[in-house]
Amino acid sequence: MAVDLELTPKHKRAPGEPCCEPVVYPEVERQEAERMAVVAKALADPVRLQLVDVLRRHAGEVCVCELTPLFDVAQPTVSHHLKVLRGAGIVDSVRRRLWAYYFVRPEALEELSDWLRS
Repeated sequence: MAVDLELTPKHKRAPGEPCCEPVVYPEVERQEAERMAVVAKALADPVRLQLVDVLRRHAGEVCVCELTPLFDVAQPTVSHHLKVLRGAGIVDSVRRRLWAYYFVRPEALEELSDWLRS
């Protein structure tokens, strides 16, 4: 079955003239988008995502020594991932003697999850 298409000739537009109007405009302000991007980037690693999952489900403070055996990476790598998550404001920690105990900051994920649901 053949379909006849009517082709319209191309018109050259003037320099700087937009080709078309945007369908929608972003609702997220630039600063808000930058904050959410930091969180999303920190969560973009499978080990970091699993760390947040463990900490979130535990709903309390977890010693780094309890987290290390859960992953097929060395303790310094787990500590690096936790440092990235802390830098993004997703987790925080308290120090007790030699060990650090980590926990999720629930408010840190709210902005991103609210935006994803909207």
